[in-house]
Amino acid sequence: MCCSKRKVILVVIILTTSMFTWMLYKQRKHLPLMIKPKNHYCNKESANAAITPLKDGRTFIISPYFDTRHNILRVLAIIHHKEVKELYCLFCCGSNRNNHSVMAIIDLHSDRFGFPYGTADLLCSIPMNCDAKYVSIHPFPEGDIEQMPTFKIKNREPTALSAEFTVCISTMFGNYNNALQFIHSMEMYKLLGAQKVIIYKTNCSQLMEKLLQYYITEGTVEVISWPIKDYLNTSSKWHYSMDAKDIGYYGQITALNDCIYRNMYTSKYVLLNDLDEIILPFKHWNWTTMMEYLQEQNPNHGVFLFENHIFPVTVSTSDFNILSWHNVPGVNILQHIYREPDRPNVFNNRKIILNPRIVYQTSVHLVLKPSDANLKVSSDIAIIFHCREPHQAHLPKQSLIRDATIWKYSSLLIRNVNHVLNETMFSQVVAKQEG
Repeated sequence: MCCSKRKVILVVIILTTSMFTWMLYKQRKHLPLMIKPKNHYCNKESANAAITPLKDGRTFIISPYFDTRHNILRVLAIIHHKEVKELYCLFCCGSNRNNHSVMAIIDLHSDRFGFPYGTADLLCSIPMNCDAKYVSIHPFPEGDIEQMPTFKIKNREPTALSAEFTVCISTMFGNYNNALQFIHSMEMYKLLGAQKVIIYKTNCSQLMEKLLQYYITEGTVEVISWPIKDYLNTSSKWHYSMDAKDIGYYGQITALNDCIYRNMYTSKYVLLNDLDEIILPFKHWNWTTMMEYLQEQNPNHGVFLFENHIFPVTVSTSDFNILSWHNVPGVNILQHIYREPDRPNVFNNRKIILNPRIVYQTSVHLVLKPSDANLKVSSDIAIIFHCREPHQAHLPKQSLIRDATIWKYSSLLIRNVNHVLNETMFSQVVAKQEG
């Protein structure tokens, strides 16, 4: 009898010890781990590239942002969804020359669309009494901080709003050369209320470089070099099944998330759309009055989704056939006022105007976190004027819907486009190259 009791007690002890060991293991795997601080010289020469690869070849750091909403460091990255299991933030703690290592929580964004690489947030708690302005990321808890790339933590200092609307464009690729439509879009954005346009550029033509420089000098455009093709095999498709590469659409989703955090405390609203897209109000003259109306009607929302409508470049009108624009490569949007009808059984993409201070993660056509923030805007208030190749090429012109809303801006748009062409001597450059 006594022997049986001893056996029972021994079994209980073994089970309890095993359970405690298993719980400790799980805790180490899923909670941030603080490593004892070590004394190293803080490397203040931070990495400035938009994409910085780590030595593991599976992790690419975009930028670390201090998220004041939870007092946490959010490091935006691209990672391999299977092969990256553990990463650490090594904080440089200012003048005391100590660095602290903290295990990151890896939050992989849900919209990866089947590609091996996707956008991730690496979440790290900043140690107490650590005035960290710089951080390094490493796949191991210990390492020489002086041998690692160091990143300056952005959004650490409070800033005042400097723009009402910032447009985020991702990404410019394929040796982009649609110069005329680019000028039209820039000038329309400005007429509608944009103070800033941020473009993530992989590559473009020499003529486009000239235009970009004009808008940079003007103060409208900021170009972020986006050399993702140097590190990953990029797809021009949105899903892995359509083009089996490393990452979809030149890392578009990562760029959009970076643009939100980059402008979180400097812009009242951020717009996520492509260069051939314009959020076009019907009932209002500009985005300011439109958003005032939408916010008044929906005070608890800060993410507004606008319905996409294709205005095919294959169908045009003879109106606004401006001869001085003929030598400029690209599309004259004023000549495309026929849009395709909705297809009831086909998903109609939307693009976004959002308050960046309420958003944690976004995809291309909706915000992922918080998912309940997305509000679909009625198409009688505004739509996406999307001037591009048709989706329904088989439709005759009489089956399309005539919509000349863009013409209410025609006189101002023509004046402003001509001003840009004159300032850049763009027509002469094109004529000289063609000659």
